[in-house]
Amino acid sequence: MEYSLFCHHFYALSVSPVKKKLGLLFIMLLLWVYMLYSCVGYCASMPPSLVVDNNNNNRAKETEFLGKYAEAESGRPDLMMSKLLSRPQSSWTDVESDYDEPTVQRAPRDFSKDEVDLDRTDEWDDGRRVSPLSSFSNGSGSKKLPQAIIIGVKKGGTRALLEFLRVHPDIRAVGAEPHFFDRNYDNGLDWYRDLMPKTLEGQITMEKTPSYFVTHEAPARIYAMSRDTKLIVVVRDPVTRAISDYTQTLSKKPDIPTFESLTFKNRTTGLIDTSWSAIQIGIYAKHLDNWLQFFPMSQILFVSGERLISDPAGELGRVQDFLGLKRIITDKHFYFNQTKGFPCLKKAEGSSKPHCLGKTKGRTHPNINPEVVQRLRDFYRPFNMKFYQMTGHNFGWD
Repeated sequence: MEYSLFCHHFYALSVSPVKKKLGLLFIMLLLWVYMLYSCVGYCASMPPSLVVDNNNNNRAKETEFLGKYAEAESGRPDLMMSKLLSRPQSSWTDVESDYDEPTVQRAPRDFSKDEVDLDRTDEWDDGRRVSPLSSFSNGSGSKKLPQAIIIGVKKGGTRALLEFLRVHPDIRAVGAEPHFFDRNYDNGLDWYRDLMPKTLEGQITMEKTPSYFVTHEAPARIYAMSRDTKLIVVVRDPVTRAISDYTQTLSKKPDIPTFESLTFKNRTTGLIDTSWSAIQIGIYAKHLDNWLQFFPMSQILFVSGERLISDPAGELGRVQDFLGLKRIITDKHFYFNQTKGFPCLKKAEGSSKPHCLGKTKGRTHPNINPEVVQRLRDFYRPFNMKFYQMTGHNFGWD
């Protein structure tokens, strides 16, 4: 009898309205604490005020340095190449105001209403959203200077490579191009570090700014930051790269001169204008020589822009090995988009849907006179041969 009364009172107490309400309040409190922690973690992981920098005045001053050699040695490509490779680099003339890629610089304390990571919204067909789990994890870790940098080259496939690498859980990369080692170096390393995402132990911090490869001061500056920095260069057939470079400029400035008129300093003699940046960037051997003054070849990985399209998993495997990471990014992450003509991610970071690079990528190239293309191939051939020798790899551009 006493046992029955005890059970009755216990049952009545356990289902009392007061207990139910207290239980619900406790559960709601736990949910609010979780949401608050996630919000704080996400906000803490955001970089300081960033703005998109598309101002023409922010491009580094560019002057000619190769033109005088091209004219003097137009009949001796081998001699001209030796002089170009031994000459200290200066800057060059360019008709383009800036890259397609968003760049960052220190903004005023007030957040700009237009401030967004354009790299995350415009560069993909569908806007990706950061998952709650990513937001939660972003609150931990610390900001570090990058251990690996994609330093080039423009119109080589650097954006695709970075987005593919972001699939790897042990890689954290800043979205917009910092341009620290060419334009914003005076802001200091603390400013640069503050742009980086937070990383956990074992994760690699990365950034990409393709103009570093052709910036004379960049190797020394990166070496001063860390002599152990791993460097990645995406290279592409210099003739195709030059046409792609021109196509990008043409999309923003429809009234620029024709590709042919910009290519030649003298059309009659077929003398190439090496002061035009679209031509100059493709002389890879010249720029690599500058980097080898500070970094051994073992710390530089050259990724084929062509293979990044035809075999993305294969090239990503090489990159993961170079970075000392487990090969997690494989064939299962890619599918080929016939419309765009290049591979896309089946599942991009922070999304459950397939994604391709946006409309600024994969533009249709204008028709170029085959004679002009052949003249450019003849021009680049000795430089390509030198580049193959330096890297120990034949990229098959000739």
